Amino acid sequence: MTRFQLEIRVVPRPGLLDPEGKAIQSGLLSLDYPDVQEVRVGKLLLIELVADSPKGAMDMATSMCERLLANPVTEDFQIQILEENENSE
Repeated sequence: MTRFQLEIRVVPRPGLLDPEGKAIQSGLLSLDYPDVQEVRVGKLLLIELVADSPKGAMDMATSMCERLLANPVTEDFQIQILEENENSE
């Protein structure tokens, strides 16, 4: 078994309202950052798990996103393997 460190990014789907992003954009504009065109707020998750293969790790992370970590109606997600270490146990 191999230990994988994954980065999962969950972001609002394009075209959907993002009130938190709009509030941050407004705050940045009021702090004199007039060049900020759009802000979207999402989540970054770092997860370590054990799997047989990179594909197994990606499949498990995809299942986690579909079942809990991302709202399939309003959010998209991206998964990236950051690190892979053979388990010595």
